[in-house]
Amino acid sequence: MSAFQELIQSETPVLVDFYADWCGPCKSMSPIIQEVARITEGRTRVIKINIDKNQAAAARYHVKAVPTFLLFKKGEIIWRHSGMIDQMSLLKQLSI
Repeated sequence: MSAFQELIQSETPVLVDFYADWCGPCKSMSPIIQEVARITEGRTRVIKINIDKNQAAAARYHVKAVPTFLLFKKGEIIWRHSGMIDQMSLLKQLSI
């Protein structure tokens, strides 16, 4: 089992930000994601995955656009969103 697979099997929700360095909306989302990670520290784990460097992970989860956010709990996707999202909407999803 890969480190990523082990990570998303956690009881603690894991928010995965699939992004690309060349993606303007991804760059705009970066400070929002950092703030969400700070606010939810200890309750949610936030990780970023570069789709250009991790094409297998992007393909496995059918990431067709960036940014795409997946929220995992116990290995299951419990929420998915493609495109930009505001901080309050994202925090609302993480209060699951």
